[in-house]
Amino acid sequence: MRVLFYFGDKQWSGCARVTLDAACGLATRGHPVTLACCDGTRLETEARAAGIETALINSTSSAAGGAWDLRRVIADRFVEVVVVSSERDQLIVSSARLFADRGAVLRRVPSFETIDLQRGGKLALKMAASGLIVTTEREAQTVKSVGWTIPPAVAPLGVDLDGYDNVEPAPRGDIASPPEGLLIACNYDASGRNRISTLFRTLALLGPRHRNMHAVVFGPGSLDEGLRMHASALGVGSFVSFLGEASDERGIMRAAHAGWVVSSSDSAAYSCLDFMALQTPVIAERSPLTQHYVADGITGTLLPTADTSYTASTISAFLASEDKLAAMGNAARLRVQREFSQGAMIDGFERAVNAAGDRTKWTKAK
Repeated sequence: MRVLFYFGDKQWSGCARVTLDAACGLATRGHPVTLACCDGTRLETEARAAGIETALINSTSSAAGGAWDLRRVIADRFVEVVVVSSERDQLIVSSARLFADRGAVLRRVPSFETIDLQRGGKLALKMAASGLIVTTEREAQTVKSVGWTIPPAVAPLGVDLDGYDNVEPAPRGDIASPPEGLLIACNYDASGRNRISTLFRTLALLGPRHRNMHAVVFGPGSLDEGLRMHASALGVGSFVSFLGEASDERGIMRAAHAGWVVSSSDSAAYSCLDFMALQTPVIAERSPLTQHYVADGITGTLLPTADTSYTASTISAFLASEDKLAAMGNAARLRVQREFSQGAMIDGFERAVNAAGDRTKWTKAK
């Protein structure tokens, strides 16, 4: 099946990573794959490094302009199925499909998010045969079928454990951390701006009694001055290092005794899976997403929201035994191996594009 992945966001995110992993996985299985993305982005760099054919797009163009430019890509490569991740991208691709008059559009819904079609999405459904890709069976069962001509497909997120086996812990001196003591790693992006306050407030309560505790915050937006001011205002500036986007993210995760997940959607899912694959137990606020990935008390601990005192006592007990943390890390790795393989994720995408490639479904919705 000839597949185009269209990703119009310039920022690197969990959603961008899903796009890259799915494109690479389908290409490995023999599907001709093209990835349309913005010039100069991390997604473009990593796609080219992986040998994926790329087509550059202009994220600032209007939907009509983007569709006009994309129609040639679709026609020249004989694309049969396009995968998108947002309503704007769906409208652009569906409009281009109208010009090319062939194929289907699949919109992937980020992990544990609900889809609420606005005017552009509803218009897109009238331009091209369309379907959804979701992360879990439960999400597939809640999809309203109105307007979607292709049944929803499930592609569970997963990771390839081979990519974690030889990861060495980042030297503490390289990540602005004390040479000894308990280390918490927090993989941050803008979606975690509110939840990271729980980490800061917990450190404020535990820091005076646990001087050997330190947290490192890394990822897109982690150098934001507002985060530093927030930490300083709570008196925990000396307990936290802000690293920015790190080239050795997995090394930082491996060096930590625990990983604190504050982001949402695909970024949160990948944070959970990355920490667990690296045998690092997870700390996160309880939610349907974190409950799906983290076995509470076995591979990490899930916290109630808006109860800092209880959270601090829970974290203190959680971090008290390094032997227990090591056992949780081993259980986390085994859970990823058994339940969240990248092979299962690619299987889901392959089923989705094969179903969408059925030409009898290409009649546009009315």
